[in-house]
Amino acid sequence: MTDLAAAGLTAESPAGTDAVAGVPELEHHRAELTGYCYRMLGSVFEAEDAVQETLVRAWRGLDRFEGRSSLRSWLYRIATNVCLDMVDGRRRRARPMDLGPSSTADATLAPALPEVTWIEPIPDGRVLLADGDPAELAVARETVRLAFVAALQHLPPRQRAVLILREVLHWKASEVAQLLDTSVAAINSALQRARSTLASSGVTDTDTFQPMDDEQQSLLARYVDAFERYDLDELTALLHSDATQSMPPYELWLRGHAEIRGWFLGTGIGCRGSRLVPTVANGSPAFGQYRASPDGGHEPWALQVLEISAGRISAMNAFLDTARLFPLFGLPPRLEP
Repeated sequence: MTDLAAAGLTAESPAGTDAVAGVPELEHHRAELTGYCYRMLGSVFEAEDAVQETLVRAWRGLDRFEGRSSLRSWLYRIATNVCLDMVDGRRRRARPMDLGPSSTADATLAPALPEVTWIEPIPDGRVLLADGDPAELAVARETVRLAFVAALQHLPPRQRAVLILREVLHWKASEVAQLLDTSVAAINSALQRARSTLASSGVTDTDTFQPMDDEQQSLLARYVDAFERYDLDELTALLHSDATQSMPPYELWLRGHAEIRGWFLGTGIGCRGSRLVPTVANGSPAFGQYRASPDGGHEPWALQVLEISAGRISAMNAFLDTARLFPLFGLPPRLEP
């Protein structure tokens, strides 16, 4: 009898969040399962729903778990089926850069698109174990980057699962074949097609957050100083010449110093006087941006996720759904004067 079954957790037990949270053998896998589901789905909220559904199904089915595979493998099988069900027939999530060409600074904002359109940012703490192996943590940060997660969405769902399991989690082809109820040859073929699609998607390498790297910390300090002083000369000096700026839920995105500067001096002028609160998202440096309020305080405006490459900022991603994202990242609801 497994330890879980010995604890009285069987298929007949009433399942619920609190009950699952009280089972260490299941909870131990929550972070890595969240990372897997996030890569599959591109949404932190859908990923957390998928993981909770996975753990509840596992809890209910413990009396049918015969131990022919490890508990971890069994959970990944359940999680994969949950994710495949969730994406069945649904359009892939994307970034603004995936939907059309860049705009100019004076372009009019079209209506916001629905939440299900967009890749969402995720706090590192949801997918990384604080006491994890440093090498594994580095891989986890690299493979939850916004650009990488967006590129994964170009793959058909089963290919997506194969690539994540083989290339990110380093499962053997035989293990993935068993999980997906197919042959090793089919897994190898799917992996080859997935690699080809990913290579053609144009995903670029960016540097993950390096809290102990003096050069990166200096860059971020200069960014905060320039943004809060609204010194656009200094700000654009920190950007690559072809840097991008995006603002989900709006489809509009910008490329290059002139357009980004023009935006901040035009439509985005309300960002003058903002304050930034640091956090980390998708293995990248991030900030809660608070715009000045008439009463003297500062109100939430955007979660900024920066992408850095070769010592400069290559992308500024401003996610405007602060009502959902700020609580998720533990950011304060308001900054007082």
